[in-house]
Amino acid sequence: MVTVSLYARVSSRQQAQENTIESQIVELERRIGSDGHELLDEHRFVDNGCSGSNLERPGLESLRDRVAEGKIDKIYIHSPDRLSRKSAYQALLLEEFRKAGSEVIFLNHKFEDNPESNMFLGIQGLVAEYECAKIMERNRRGKLHAAKTGRISVMSNAPYGYRYMAKHVGEGSAQFEVDEEEANVVRKIFNWVGQERASIGEVVHKLNKIPIVTRTGKSYWKRSTILEHVKKSCLYRTSSLW
Repeated sequence: MVTVSLYARVSSRQQAQENTIESQIVELERRIGSDGHELLDEHRFVDNGCSGSNLERPGLESLRDRVAEGKIDKIYIHSPDRLSRKSAYQALLLEEFRKAGSEVIFLNHKFEDNPESNMFLGIQGLVAEYECAKIMERNRRGKLHAAKTGRISVMSNAPYGYRYMAKHVGEGSAQFEVDEEEANVVRKIFNWVGQERASIGEVVHKLNKIPIVTRTGKSYWKRSTILEHVKKSCLYRTSSLW
């Protein structure tokens, strides 16, 4: 008896919430059935909301473990970019599966272990990488532009150094306004790190020695608090803060 499995993946939480992964699973199950195989529940490997640009995915890890144990004969996947969006990772995984004796079947691509098929798969991987990079860069620039123009939709709350202004106060749109007391602390932090080359641990020591209370009123600063404040302030910084 041939032991088969399926692997399905969607990259964003929105896709996971919209159940777009279900369409992949339906197509895979239909193909498995038409090929005359039976799919066991424990051989369904799914990653909801996982990026295809890395290999640290729960479903993929479980699949690789089963393959390494020699328990899977055929792996059904919708397309190469569902396996990974990086051509190097695609090649690594396919080689790993091949050596373990598992055949990979893509619904939209007939894969054979020959130079022509490998070249075509490589081209598909490069296109997927390009599309992923393009989306990431578009999102990055969009968030940066939104921050520079004072829009706050790019963040869930005001970063340290700013205070929230409601829509009816902010001239028709919700905005962040510089909080001078907190802004002075942010300037100190960036001066210590950028000019004096202080470590995060040294910054924590300086703040606790002054002392300066955190936004929540605590008298003791932690490394994680500093890193979070610095990250958000970097994203949203404006000339008024500096």
